[in-house]
Amino acid sequence: MTERSVIDCLVAPKSVAIIGASDNPSRIGGRPIAAMLTAGYKGRILPVNPKRDSVQGLPCYASVDDLPEVPEAALIAVPAALVPKTIEELGRKGCKAATLFSAGFAETGAEGEAAQSALVALAQSHGMRLLGPNTLGVYNVDIGYYGTFSSSLDTGYPRPGNIGIASQSGAFGAHLGALARDRGLGCSVLFTTGNEADITVAEAIRWMAESDSIDVICTYMEAVNDAPAMLAALDVARAAGKPVLALKSGRSVVGAKAAASHTASLTGDAVVADAVLSDHGAIILRDPESMMDIAYAASKKVLPTRHSLGVVTISGGAGIVICDEAERIGLPMPPMPQTAQDRLLEALPYASAENPLDCTAQALNEPDLLQLFTRAGLEEGGYGAVLCFLTYVAGSDKLSDVILKAMAPLRAAYPDRIIAFCALGAPEVMERYDEAGILIFNDPCRAVRAIDAVLRLGAAKASGPRKTLPAPAPISLPASSPDEAGAKSLLAEAGITAAPERAVQSADEAVTAAAEIGFPVVMKILSPDILHKSDIGAVKLNLQDENSVRAAHAEILAAAVTHAPKAQISGVLVARQLSGGVECLMGINRDPTFGPVAVFGLGGIFVELLNDVALQACPFGPDTAREMILSIRGAAILQGARGTEPADIDALADMLSRLSIFAAGAGDRLTSVDLNPVLAMPKGQGAYALDAVIELEPAKGGA
Repeated sequence: MTERSVIDCLVAPKSVAIIGASDNPSRIGGRPIAAMLTAGYKGRILPVNPKRDSVQGLPCYASVDDLPEVPEAALIAVPAALVPKTIEELGRKGCKAATLFSAGFAETGAEGEAAQSALVALAQSHGMRLLGPNTLGVYNVDIGYYGTFSSSLDTGYPRPGNIGIASQSGAFGAHLGALARDRGLGCSVLFTTGNEADITVAEAIRWMAESDSIDVICTYMEAVNDAPAMLAALDVARAAGKPVLALKSGRSVVGAKAAASHTASLTGDAVVADAVLSDHGAIILRDPESMMDIAYAASKKVLPTRHSLGVVTISGGAGIVICDEAERIGLPMPPMPQTAQDRLLEALPYASAENPLDCTAQALNEPDLLQLFTRAGLEEGGYGAVLCFLTYVAGSDKLSDVILKAMAPLRAAYPDRIIAFCALGAPEVMERYDEAGILIFNDPCRAVRAIDAVLRLGAAKASGPRKTLPAPAPISLPASSPDEAGAKSLLAEAGITAAPERAVQSADEAVTAAAEIGFPVVMKILSPDILHKSDIGAVKLNLQDENSVRAAHAEILAAAVTHAPKAQISGVLVARQLSGGVECLMGINRDPTFGPVAVFGLGGIFVELLNDVALQACPFGPDTAREMILSIRGAAILQGARGTEPADIDALADMLSRLSIFAAGAGDRLTSVDLNPVLAMPKGQGAYALDAVIELEPAKGGA
């Protein structure tokens, strides 16, 4: 049985055994049975309970061995102490997928974690996969399968549709499912993975990415427990044109601690996770409301390739609100062509025809104006989406028929564009617009954010898959962290350029080196143990002659002895002092989840105060590096702001790409690289690493 069919058995089983079945539909072992009976589950339900002959009107079996057939899936609702015996029995029977409701494992501490690992090993010995433990289970509306004990079903069953949810938290996943239901969205599949002892949320995402029935994937994560599987799943979803809307918690200190205790997972750096997951196509969200808005919009499967918004409004104030939100999130609202503006003003001289297109309240008297202005936005404006702010006007019984009639030819003529209304009215009226293919929102800012997300999805899909680099060749590293000269020598082999420099052991050697390199020079202590050299006075700048070099050599060594008496000193570095460029920083940090991640930003206060940086998982090519560089808020400084000369961005991009390839080839011993500053010279003059720190894990058996 293949891995794919095992997950099929879990989420779409033809038969299911409930171990610990209860006749009481309010108990954990009874809820799934009651739900499946109510929903008309198309498979066979096999209750197991040694104390009963029947459960909720179904024949009940004393043990797994007594089952009349091999169940494709099993729901385990017994105390933790009985779980190993249950898994052994199911494994012998031949069951391949089990959902373990039982808690009391890794989320309780080291002893529980050991017991959980033993469960996985036992299941694997029988070729069985486990969902959980400590999970709320799975449901699949399309076949009426409810392998869950969630009480969310007490308030109503989910609607069938093309949205799926994968959540590490059972209760929060069920909450998202209930939100979708209450919003009127069709959400057919919910996975909750709990402790992820075996099956992960990544596998759930991949199953939905490969499913014929799911088009939009929502996920809640507290940690990424299998990064390669997660990134592969996101890549499959992106290739299939299926958006993955990701809500990842654990950003705050309190939240991170709660995540670890709740799912026994370690939460990695949220900024890194956002960057890496986004790069593989996930849309990172902060709240469930945004998730539902975007899921609703994306579920219509209209993904325009043009990332631009046109607005038609009967309220000038609403148009301003929409413009403000669009500008805040970076959704372009280009003006209409002048010829189109002139034509619209002929029809309504006191309108605003640039964008937003304000057809004023006159549209109440002349509904054809709404069609005229909306058609202009789609046809001549060429916008990927047109948002019409109609407020309660669209909810009027009298006007809704007229508006629907006006929109019908536009919806038919532009099937690849989004037409959305911001409107208020009775649910049955709003539903008519939705059925006509018009997105309905009651809040203009939420509408703008959801539309922007869908337009970005369409643009990304049109651009094709992102270019990836092959795994680089392994790099030979020293046994321990090198000093600055050693770091630069190692990086030079990767093609990363530093200013001309030389390591020296005496004042005479320093004078000779300075004369050969050319004045002015900078001098620094060389020590793998002193990372912040300037803090202790072990850096001397703008040395113009032999006397200043000799004095600097003595002062640097004295500072090192005074402030770092135990540090290993390997000499002094003499380097040409460069000036005239823009100071930047670039570096590598090994993330415990995603491996080496590159960072780029401007030097000085731009990083320290504004946190203006871009991140990217390694390795990547110069094109991606250039995108990183230009994505920071301060990129204009590199491009020649206020008449200054542009920096050599091509050289920066080449260096950043080479650094990423070096990091990917260096392996797990590389902890970090810090190039700060990197001096980006004027265009065509290159970029130079003026300082370099490489931190390594000591080699096993090495010094």
